[in-house]
Amino acid sequence: MIILIFFIAHWYLSLFSQTFFLHRYAAHKMFLMSPFWEKFFFIFTGITQGSSYLSPYVYGVLHRMHHAFADTEQDPHSPKYSSTAVVMFLKTWGIYNSIRTGKVPIEDRFTKGVPNWKSFDRFADSWITRLCWAAGYVLFYILFVPKGWEWMYLLLPFHFFMGPLHGVIINWYGHKVGYINFKVNNTSMNLMPVDIFMMGEGYHNNHHQQPSNPNFGFKWHEIDPAYPVIVLLKWVGIVKIENTSLD
Repeated sequence: MIILIFFIAHWYLSLFSQTFFLHRYAAHKMFLMSPFWEKFFFIFTGITQGSSYLSPYVYGVLHRMHHAFADTEQDPHSPKYSSTAVVMFLKTWGIYNSIRTGKVPIEDRFTKGVPNWKSFDRFADSWITRLCWAAGYVLFYILFVPKGWEWMYLLLPFHFFMGPLHGVIINWYGHKVGYINFKVNNTSMNLMPVDIFMMGEGYHNNHHQQPSNPNFGFKWHEIDPAYPVIVLLKWVGIVKIENTSLD
Protein backbone atom coordinates (compact mmCIF):
# COMPACT_ATOMS: atom_id res chain seq x y z
CA MET A 1 0.00 0.00 0.00
CA ILE A 2 2.80 2.44 0.86
CA ILE A 3 4.29 1.93 -2.61
CA LEU A 4 1.00 2.88 -4.25
CA ILE A 5 0.59 5.97 -2.06
CA PHE A 6 4.15 7.12 -2.76
CA PHE A 7 3.86 6.59 -6.51
CA ILE A 8 0.46 8.29 -6.83
CA ALA A 9 1.60 11.21 -4.68
CA HIS A 10 4.72 11.70 -6.80
CA TRP A 11 2.74 11.39 -10.04
CA TYR A 12 0.12 14.00 -9.17
CA LEU A 13 2.34 16.43 -7.26
CA SER A 14 4.86 16.46 -10.12
CA LEU A 15 2.04 16.80 -12.62
CA PHE A 16 0.47 19.67 -10.67
CA SER A 17 3.78 21.56 -10.73
CA GLN A 18 3.99 21.06 -14.47
CA THR A 19 0.44 22.05 -15.36
CA PHE A 20 0.02 24.84 -12.79
CA PHE A 21 3.43 26.48 -12.61
CA LEU A 22 5.37 25.52 -15.74
CA HIS A 23 2.51 25.44 -18.23
CA ARG A 24 -0.29 27.77 -17.11
CA TYR A 25 1.92 30.28 -15.31
CA ALA A 26 5.40 30.27 -16.85
CA ALA A 27 4.39 29.67 -20.46
CA HIS A 28 1.00 31.38 -20.68
CA LYS A 29 0.73 33.72 -17.67
CA MET A 30 -2.93 32.76 -17.27
CA PHE A 31 -2.64 34.24 -13.78
CA LEU A 32 -0.18 36.38 -11.83
CA MET A 33 1.49 35.90 -8.46
CA SER A 34 3.85 37.87 -6.24
CA PRO A 35 7.65 37.35 -6.35
CA PHE A 36 7.39 35.47 -3.02
CA TRP A 37 4.87 32.95 -4.34
CA GLU A 38 6.74 32.64 -7.62
CA LYS A 39 9.85 31.55 -5.73
CA PHE A 40 7.73 29.31 -3.51
CA PHE A 41 6.45 27.42 -6.57
CA PHE A 42 9.96 27.26 -8.04
CA ILE A 43 10.99 25.38 -4.90
CA PHE A 44 7.75 23.35 -4.86
CA THR A 45 8.46 22.29 -8.44
CA GLY A 46 12.04 21.36 -7.52
CA ILE A 47 10.79 19.14 -4.69
CA THR A 48 7.88 17.49 -6.51
CA GLN A 49 9.71 16.86 -9.78
CA GLY A 50 12.95 15.94 -8.05
CA SER A 51 15.32 14.10 -10.36
CA SER A 52 13.23 15.06 -13.40
CA TYR A 53 13.12 18.80 -12.66
CA LEU A 54 12.21 20.97 -15.64
CA SER A 55 13.29 24.60 -15.63
CA PRO A 56 10.17 26.83 -15.67
CA TYR A 57 12.06 29.27 -17.88
CA VAL A 58 13.10 26.71 -20.48
CA TYR A 59 9.71 24.99 -20.33
CA GLY A 60 7.94 28.31 -20.85
CA VAL A 61 10.07 29.16 -23.87
CA LEU A 62 9.69 25.68 -25.39
CA HIS A 63 5.93 25.67 -24.94
CA ARG A 64 5.50 29.08 -26.51
CA MET A 65 7.52 27.84 -29.47
CA HIS A 66 5.24 24.78 -29.65
CA HIS A 67 2.17 27.00 -29.96
CA ALA A 68 3.79 29.31 -32.50
CA PHE A 69 5.14 26.49 -34.71
CA ALA A 70 2.74 23.62 -33.93
CA ASP A 71 3.26 20.63 -36.24
CA THR A 72 5.90 22.37 -38.35
CA GLU A 73 9.61 21.59 -38.54
CA GLN A 74 10.25 24.40 -36.04
CA ASP A 75 8.01 22.77 -33.41
CA PRO A 76 10.34 21.53 -30.63
CA HIS A 77 8.20 18.44 -30.01
CA SER A 78 5.89 17.49 -32.86
CA PRO A 79 5.20 13.77 -33.46
CA LYS A 80 4.89 14.66 -37.13
CA TYR A 81 8.68 14.95 -37.41
CA SER A 82 9.74 12.11 -35.08
CA SER A 83 9.44 8.40 -35.77
CA THR A 84 8.81 7.40 -32.13
CA ALA A 85 8.03 9.01 -28.79
CA VAL A 86 11.62 8.32 -27.67
CA VAL A 87 13.03 10.11 -30.74
CA MET A 88 10.75 13.07 -30.03
CA PHE A 89 11.88 13.14 -26.39
CA LEU A 90 15.58 13.09 -27.32
CA LYS A 91 15.05 15.88 -29.85
CA THR A 92 13.18 17.98 -27.29
CA TRP A 93 15.81 17.30 -24.62
CA GLY A 94 18.50 18.55 -27.00
CA ILE A 95 16.58 21.77 -27.66
CA TYR A 96 15.89 22.10 -23.92
CA ASN A 97 19.61 21.98 -23.14
CA SER A 98 20.46 24.39 -25.96
CA ILE A 99 18.06 26.95 -24.48
CA ARG A 100 19.21 26.24 -20.92
CA THR A 101 22.86 26.83 -21.81
CA GLY A 102 22.13 29.83 -24.04
CA LYS A 103 23.58 28.18 -27.14
CA VAL A 104 20.73 29.28 -29.40
CA PRO A 105 19.24 32.77 -29.83
CA ILE A 106 15.58 33.01 -28.80
CA GLU A 107 13.09 35.58 -30.07
CA ASP A 108 11.90 38.08 -27.46
CA ARG A 109 8.27 36.97 -27.86
CA PHE A 110 9.19 33.58 -26.43
CA THR A 111 11.05 34.92 -23.38
CA LYS A 112 8.97 37.96 -22.41
CA GLY A 113 7.65 37.58 -18.88
CA VAL A 114 8.83 34.00 -18.41
CA PRO A 115 9.99 33.53 -14.78
CA ASN A 116 13.72 32.97 -14.55
CA TRP A 117 15.45 32.14 -11.24
CA LYS A 118 18.89 31.28 -12.60
CA SER A 119 20.58 30.32 -9.33
CA PHE A 120 17.81 27.91 -8.37
CA ASP A 121 17.76 26.42 -11.86
CA ARG A 122 21.50 25.78 -11.66
CA PHE A 123 20.99 23.95 -8.37
CA ALA A 124 17.84 21.96 -9.24
CA ASP A 125 18.94 21.20 -12.80
CA SER A 126 22.42 19.94 -11.84
CA TRP A 127 23.33 16.29 -12.19
CA ILE A 128 24.43 16.15 -8.56
CA THR A 129 20.98 17.25 -7.40
CA ARG A 130 19.26 14.88 -9.82
CA LEU A 131 21.35 11.93 -8.63
CA CYS A 132 20.64 12.78 -5.00
CA TRP A 133 16.91 12.70 -5.68
CA ALA A 134 17.27 9.41 -7.58
CA ALA A 135 19.20 7.93 -4.66
CA GLY A 136 16.43 9.10 -2.34
CA TYR A 137 13.81 7.24 -4.36
CA VAL A 138 15.91 4.08 -4.27
CA LEU A 139 16.46 4.44 -0.52
CA PHE A 140 12.71 4.83 0.03
CA TYR A 141 12.02 1.53 -1.71
CA ILE A 142 14.82 -0.22 0.15
CA LEU A 143 13.56 1.02 3.53
CA PHE A 144 9.84 0.52 3.03
CA VAL A 145 9.76 -2.39 0.58
CA PRO A 146 12.85 -4.42 1.48
CA LYS A 147 11.61 -7.52 -0.33
CA GLY A 148 9.88 -5.78 -3.21
CA TRP A 149 12.73 -5.64 -5.71
CA GLU A 150 10.30 -6.19 -8.58
CA TRP A 151 8.53 -2.94 -7.63
CA MET A 152 11.84 -1.08 -7.68
CA TYR A 153 12.63 -2.26 -11.21
CA LEU A 154 9.09 -1.48 -12.38
CA LEU A 155 8.42 1.92 -10.81
CA LEU A 156 11.77 3.61 -10.24
CA PRO A 157 12.22 4.57 -13.93
CA PHE A 158 8.91 6.45 -13.69
CA HIS A 159 10.15 8.32 -10.61
CA PHE A 160 13.46 9.17 -12.29
CA PHE A 161 11.84 10.65 -15.43
CA MET A 162 8.45 11.78 -14.15
CA GLY A 163 8.51 15.36 -15.52
CA PRO A 164 9.59 14.54 -19.09
CA LEU A 165 7.28 11.50 -19.08
CA HIS A 166 4.26 13.72 -18.50
CA GLY A 167 5.40 15.93 -21.36
CA VAL A 168 5.85 12.99 -23.71
CA ILE A 169 2.38 11.62 -22.93
CA ILE A 170 0.72 14.89 -23.91
CA ASN A 171 2.96 15.99 -26.76
CA TRP A 172 3.05 12.57 -28.42
CA TYR A 173 -0.28 10.91 -27.71
CA GLY A 174 -2.11 14.25 -27.49
CA HIS A 175 -1.42 14.65 -31.20
CA LYS A 176 -2.24 11.06 -32.16
CA VAL A 177 -5.03 9.62 -29.99
CA GLY A 178 -8.39 10.96 -28.83
CA TYR A 179 -11.19 13.19 -30.06
CA ILE A 180 -11.44 16.72 -31.42
CA ASN A 181 -13.75 19.51 -30.25
CA PHE A 182 -12.26 22.23 -32.45
CA LYS A 183 -10.68 22.40 -35.87
CA VAL A 184 -7.31 24.05 -35.31
CA ASN A 185 -4.21 24.40 -37.47
CA ASN A 186 -2.51 21.39 -35.89
CA THR A 187 -3.18 17.76 -34.94
CA SER A 188 -3.94 18.30 -31.24
CA MET A 189 -6.55 16.02 -29.68
CA ASN A 190 -8.26 15.52 -26.33
CA LEU A 191 -6.92 12.29 -24.88
CA MET A 192 -9.94 11.28 -22.79
CA PRO A 193 -13.47 12.54 -22.02
CA VAL A 194 -12.72 12.71 -18.27
CA ASP A 195 -9.09 13.55 -17.58
CA ILE A 196 -8.35 11.99 -14.21
CA PHE A 197 -4.78 11.00 -15.07
CA MET A 198 -3.22 14.19 -16.50
CA MET A 199 -4.97 16.92 -14.43
CA GLY A 200 -6.55 18.58 -17.47
CA GLU A 201 -3.46 18.45 -19.66
CA GLY A 202 -5.20 15.72 -21.67
CA TYR A 203 -7.60 18.32 -23.12
CA HIS A 204 -4.90 19.29 -25.57
CA ASN A 205 -7.22 20.23 -28.44
CA ASN A 206 -9.22 22.52 -26.15
CA HIS A 207 -6.02 24.20 -25.01
CA HIS A 208 -4.82 24.85 -28.54
CA GLN A 209 -8.19 26.43 -29.32
CA GLN A 210 -8.00 28.80 -26.33
CA PRO A 211 -4.37 28.95 -25.12
CA SER A 212 -5.01 31.66 -22.52
CA ASN A 213 -8.00 29.99 -20.84
CA PRO A 214 -6.99 28.61 -17.40
CA ASN A 215 -9.83 26.07 -17.55
CA PHE A 216 -8.91 23.34 -20.05
CA GLY A 217 -12.29 21.58 -19.86
CA PHE A 218 -15.02 22.92 -22.15
CA LYS A 219 -17.79 20.30 -22.37
CA TRP A 220 -19.85 19.28 -19.33
CA HIS A 221 -17.91 16.05 -18.84
CA GLU A 222 -14.46 17.60 -19.36
CA ILE A 223 -13.43 18.14 -15.76
CA ASP A 224 -10.11 19.93 -15.35
CA PRO A 225 -8.86 18.97 -11.84
CA ALA A 226 -6.28 21.77 -11.77
CA TYR A 227 -8.75 24.58 -12.41
CA PRO A 228 -10.58 24.42 -9.03
CA VAL A 229 -7.17 24.60 -7.34
CA ILE A 230 -6.40 27.77 -9.32
CA VAL A 231 -9.78 29.24 -8.29
CA LEU A 232 -9.04 28.37 -4.65
CA LEU A 233 -5.60 30.00 -4.85
CA LYS A 234 -7.27 33.07 -6.36
CA TRP A 235 -9.81 33.11 -3.54
CA VAL A 236 -7.09 33.08 -0.85
CA GLY A 237 -5.11 35.77 -2.70
CA ILE A 238 -2.13 33.73 -3.91
CA VAL A 239 -2.84 34.22 -7.61
CA LYS A 240 -4.70 36.79 -9.69
CA ILE A 241 -6.32 35.38 -12.83
CA GLU A 242 -5.53 37.35 -15.95
CA ASN A 243 -7.25 37.18 -19.34
CA THR A 244 -4.17 37.63 -21.46
CA SER A 245 -3.06 35.77 -24.59
CA LEU A 246 0.49 34.70 -25.27
CA ASP A 247 -0.30 32.26 -28.08
